Amino acid sequence: MLKLSRALSSWSPARGGAQEPLHLLEASWPEIVGSDVAANSHPARIAGGTLFVTVRSSAWSHQLSFLAEHVLQAVAARLPRAGVERLRFRVGRLSARPAALRERRATPQPQIAPERPEAATAIEALARFRDDVECRQRAKRSAGWKECRTCGALVTSATEGLCVTCGAAGARERGEAAARLLFEAPWLGYAGTAALVRGLKEEEYERIRAQLLARWWEALVRARTAKRLSRDGRERTLASSYVVLRSKLPPEEIVPATVRNVLGDELHDLLYGKN
Repeated sequence: MLKLSRALSSWSPARGGAQEPLHLLEASWPEIVGSDVAANSHPARIAGGTLFVTVRSSAWSHQLSFLAEHVLQAVAARLPRAGVERLRFRVGRLSARPAALRERRATPQPQIAPERPEAATAIEALARFRDDVECRQRAKRSAGWKECRTCGALVTSATEGLCVTCGAAGARERGEAAARLLFEAPWLGYAGTAALVRGLKEEEYERIRAQLLARWWEALVRARTAKRLSRDGRERTLASSYVVLRSKLPPEEIVPATVRNVLGDELHDLLYGKN
């Protein structure tokens, strides 16, 4: 999954005002874990892909650990760009309920079940929460929500049977696999690369190809400007892949004149000499 720093840098505020991911998570916490559990826990901070949750006691920490998978799925469905990959529960003093939550509680909300007294114990609250989750899932399935074929989360819409989070993870894995092949075997072209990278689309391949060519050329231009190669001479390896990928010619059809034409005289002489 994406690093938190990258996820936050690409996150844009929702319409109607800027909101940080943690603030949005605080506002929806009762919906994620249920009102009884929310009264005894609080999302404290997000750091390094981890959501730290403050709980009232070690009993709550132990019980909530059994619900970690559901909480992660719910957080990913609401805030896929927050980069939350795991949970950590810490016993501590619960801060005063944020104003947004107080206002939310004061506003009548649709009830899954009839109004009931607060749970007396953590075990009772967690049992209620499980019942509420099952009730919500049944309601979502009845309303036509689809199940992600990878993680099983219920979502209103899915691309190729995947939720937003799993779809992004799949795209990232395809991109990394395709990039490796374009570097190690640039002569494969789209057809050969797609045969080895499941689900790779031609427009996706062309985008990755353009990005790699631009990145490699920047490295080659830096060497040309400095008039020297790196100690490991990696520019020669980059240049070989660059020429094949740029020219779209099979390696056996590439002649010295092709290399010089693609790289230019100055860079060619720096890499291979003036012969």
